[in-house]
Amino acid sequence: MRAIGIILAGGNNYRMKELSQKRAIAAMPVAGSYRSIDFALSNMSNSHIQKVGVCTQYNAHSLNEHLSSSKWWDFGRKQGGLYVFTPTVTADNSSWYRGTADAIFQNLSFLKNSHEPYVVIASGDCVYKMDYNKVLEYHIAKKADITVVCRDMPIDNNLERYGTLRMNEECRIEDFEEKPIEAKSHTISCGIYVIRRRQLIELIEKSAEEGRFDFVKDILIRYRGLKRIYGYKISDYWRNIATVEDYYQTNMDFLKADIRDYFFKQYPDVYSKVDDLPPAKYNTGAKVKNSLIASGSIINGTVENSVLFKQVFVGNNCTIKNSIILNDVYIGDNTYIENCIVESRDTIRANSYHRGEDGIKIVIEKNERYVI
Repeated sequence: MRAIGIILAGGNNYRMKELSQKRAIAAMPVAGSYRSIDFALSNMSNSHIQKVGVCTQYNAHSLNEHLSSSKWWDFGRKQGGLYVFTPTVTADNSSWYRGTADAIFQNLSFLKNSHEPYVVIASGDCVYKMDYNKVLEYHIAKKADITVVCRDMPIDNNLERYGTLRMNEECRIEDFEEKPIEAKSHTISCGIYVIRRRQLIELIEKSAEEGRFDFVKDILIRYRGLKRIYGYKISDYWRNIATVEDYYQTNMDFLKADIRDYFFKQYPDVYSKVDDLPPAKYNTGAKVKNSLIASGSIINGTVENSVLFKQVFVGNNCTIKNSIILNDVYIGDNTYIENCIVESRDTIRANSYHRGEDGIKIVIEKNERYVI
């Protein structure tokens, strides 16, 4: 493909509450065995983009560890590959990334040293499958300066945390609002953009000179009347996991047969770092209904309508309903969990009771298994 990729994965979001205290949003576990960033990386690989840069910043340890080997997404190659960019103190700059445009500006040499004519920019906190080649073909056909991937949202959705846009009959964007209180349109930006590499360098450098740091506000919105900015509308599955409720619902979506078939059985595949763990073990008396159980888990109790990630131990006479149990959690005997998200590496003591009454409850307990 005649493009390089940039994945913006450095942000934090207070709407994720305690879940973002130990990891970046792009490193959030999804569907039992994946991380959020796996979907953008897999899309890049499946679109034959051979050179991808990932900008990380907030709580990046878990994310950087996940990206430590590029072979899982087929980026282990002599030419191109996977590059991870973290904020670096230099003679000219000592700031962290002050925004999405600034993250690109601080790594502008990645763009200047490349030879591909186009750039695909994507966010690391969205769950979807996409062939970026189709977006690039559309971009070239429209003779666009920037192409924004977008989709229509249901009328009853709260759009305060999205960028909303309005297009004319030719799909040229006429209006763009970032996180409006009252949205004038129910078409949102998916955070995926295609732009010519040289033009991106020019716009990013100009924004930096003017002290502007946000790609959406300081480039898309500011130049919408001067540049040919078009929308590419999609209708396939797409979700952003920037809130606890959306994160919970995204994982629950994978309990639906059609969603699992779309992501796991239909080409192209979604790739992730592989752990050498034994298959899940169901001991005598275990009852599992409509749930995803990842490798390395041991089940003794009852699990219904839930997603259990890797190396989860469920004790005797336990009941888990409508919940998400993250990696490496020990659940003691006679425990009841419903409508909850249990943080990774937790130890839930025997005879515990956790139930989300008004929404989803996040369960975090002190982990005594690792105390010396």
